[in-house]
Amino acid sequence: MKPESIFRARLKSFIYAFEGLVTLLRTQHNARIHLGAAALVVAAAWYYQVSALEWCLLVLAIGLVFSAEAANTALEILADRVEPEQDPAIKQVKDVAAAAVLLAAGAAALLGAIVFLPRVLG
Repeated sequence: MKPESIFRARLKSFIYAFEGLVTLLRTQHNARIHLGAAALVVAAAWYYQVSALEWCLLVLAIGLVFSAEAANTALEILADRVEPEQDPAIKQVKDVAAAAVLLAAGAAALLGAIVFLPRVLG
């Protein structure tokens, strides 16, 4: 494969990923809530001048929540396509995927409390 073709293929993969991000934010109410929460966290981190390590942890937590939300959404879209009718096994799969988002969001909230509560209360 020519170097130009490889570059074009990589560029297309990024374009597809950004299309997926747009789909996620346009179609998923919870993703928009996560986006708002992330914006508040970034603003608070800037305001309180958190350390570089705290920035890294906050960015990682935000990324984890968005990644879990994206994977959950992809799984739900696929499950609905494969089995449009109610199915107990599909419901379990969707519930477990939603639990992954809940766990990621809970961990992110706990991290936020550890980073920000001393600053807010102190």
